[in-house]
Amino acid sequence: MINKQLLRPDSIVVVGASNNVHKPGGALLRNLLQGHYAGQLYAVNPKETEVQGVRAYPSVHDIPAADLAVLAIPAAACPDAVDALAEEKGVKAFIILSAGFGEETHEGALLEQRILQTVNAHGAALIGPNCIGLLTTWHHSVFSQPIPQLHPQGVDLISSSGATAVFILESAVTKGLQFNSVWSVGNATQIGVEDVLQYLDEHFDPERDSRIKLLYIESIGDPDRLLFHASSLIRKGCRIAAIKAGSSESGSRAASSHTGAIASSDSAVEALFRKAGIVRCFSREELTTVGCVFTLPELRGRNFAIVTHAGGPGVMLTDALSKGGLNVPKLEGPLAEELKAKLYPGAAVGNPIDILATGTPEHLRLCLEYCEEKFDNIDAVLAIFGTPGLVTMYQMYDVLHEKMQTCRKPIFPILPSVNTAGAEVADFLAKGHVNFADEVTLGTALSRVLNAPRPANNEIELFGVDVPRIRRIIDSIAADGYLPPYQVQALLRSAGIPLVDEFVSIKKEEVLAFARRTGFPVVAKVVGPVHKSDVGGVVLNIKTEQHLALEFDRMMQIEGATGVMVQPMLKGTELFIGAKYEEKFGHVVLCGLGGIFVEVLKDVSSGLAPLTYEEAYSMIRSLRAYKIIRGTRGQRGVNEDRFAEIIVRLSTLLRFATEIKEIDINPLLATEKHVIAVDARIRVEKSKEETP
Repeated sequence: MINKQLLRPDSIVVVGASNNVHKPGGALLRNLLQGHYAGQLYAVNPKETEVQGVRAYPSVHDIPAADLAVLAIPAAACPDAVDALAEEKGVKAFIILSAGFGEETHEGALLEQRILQTVNAHGAALIGPNCIGLLTTWHHSVFSQPIPQLHPQGVDLISSSGATAVFILESAVTKGLQFNSVWSVGNATQIGVEDVLQYLDEHFDPERDSRIKLLYIESIGDPDRLLFHASSLIRKGCRIAAIKAGSSESGSRAASSHTGAIASSDSAVEALFRKAGIVRCFSREELTTVGCVFTLPELRGRNFAIVTHAGGPGVMLTDALSKGGLNVPKLEGPLAEELKAKLYPGAAVGNPIDILATGTPEHLRLCLEYCEEKFDNIDAVLAIFGTPGLVTMYQMYDVLHEKMQTCRKPIFPILPSVNTAGAEVADFLAKGHVNFADEVTLGTALSRVLNAPRPANNEIELFGVDVPRIRRIIDSIAADGYLPPYQVQALLRSAGIPLVDEFVSIKKEEVLAFARRTGFPVVAKVVGPVHKSDVGGVVLNIKTEQHLALEFDRMMQIEGATGVMVQPMLKGTELFIGAKYEEKFGHVVLCGLGGIFVEVLKDVSSGLAPLTYEEAYSMIRSLRAYKIIRGTRGQRGVNEDRFAEIIVRLSTLLRFATEIKEIDINPLLATEKHVIAVDARIRVEKSKEETP
């Protein structure tokens, strides 16, 4: 529980305080003093009467009553100290820096549980153990450096790891990013990332609170709560970016299907972040760069102008933006020629706008004014200006400062000369700005921000889905495992997912009769083996009865064969949809192109069921191969609306049939008019029912 005594304590006691600032208790007390904490400070040190000018007491039993206690003593001594502080001194908030608890040994876990029982019994808050502390504008209860510039409108950083929080701060302060609070939750014995996010959501004040949240998460204990409060904050006007570490290991024990091979805990995280509207990052530099992007006016479009004095960085930035689906439109025509005439000979204005190493502050001002007032196809400006070694940069950066104050279109300053123009960059940051020292990192961050979807609504799309029939089919299933084709067809038809006509039999004459009725060519597939292709159980483009009869005889000899399926041979672009149940998260739905794109390139996107149409379109359009779906180079695209509809209907099916643990629909054959499921597999587990 997060309370006033933790956030705005009137008195703090540092247990284990030291005059040695190289020890946690000494460094933390120094930070409290240098942070000008306005409340009453006490120190506990049995060997000193005064620590860093603060009166010291020999024991926790000797101090006056206090609001917050920070413990920097061995783990074994912490439970007794917490007991005494809570029972005798009325302490209602604890920060335990010490390590040696459940993260190390079973004995340590028992100490941790004893502390938790005490603080819960007394209605107290607990941060840690095994953390760097809590940093706010009210008190600097951390032992680490650096202490960033603090401001009520700065960033709220919530980190599972104390060391990572420090490294994130190191990255942030060089960019000029300001902070409102830094939460290091450590072992998260009582208060974890989700708890802090919930508190920030439930107590959000739009007039006073920070609107930027950065998260470093090592484990997601309650995905539903994270989803609810993150999306709630974003709807209130906040912006959230996060790193989820430790997501690379596959969540599947056996790749019994395409979905099983591809789906992982990382797919679930990607789906959760997409549904919440969280911008996902993969490094500290990305996270702090996105945080800096959040401090600037919100982007209203995807068209960028690049103004620079150096050609190479402008080209690299153009590449990074284009790779992320953003645009650097060509500037041409009378206005572009007019601007060029006002620059030095040799300058380029096609975009990037290169004013050359000899360009003046006035040239920069002109370019920014043209982008702001005259070039209507520009939504934002990226200004790359380091020192060419010819002039000081104060005047150049003063122009940037002035224009960033007055322009409607966002201006992103890229000032790479943090060494040779260090004083000028520091002066620019001191005016409240941020700096993006690397243009490619900024380009990547901008693409992540602009491509992140808005939070999804919570409605379930029921139109066209026969929920009662779905439940009747599921309830009739007797055993776990892969369903026979007739039950697969029944479930998909109940969800309104179109299926190709097919027929299964162990009798050759029946198979031949169906082929005659439907017309050749046909496709034959063995029924029984999970991986049909691996055992030679799929034959395409069978044009005659004689060929079909031969293939029927051969397939029935395949080990595990229980019949042969025959379908009309259809043409179209192969698509893929699948889903896998991930513990705690629910069903992760995957979509992409079928065939090699799934098996080799693994070009898929993920979403968390149930899905809205907006989410389905976002998934489709985030695919690297989306141009093929849309149509490219004279090739016709596929019916994107029908593809999205099938994704949504599948997610609704899964919402009402949680017993389905894995499903593959691969391929769906798609044309401009239709998207039809050709092959599907469904695996159920009724013995271990879980509800997302």
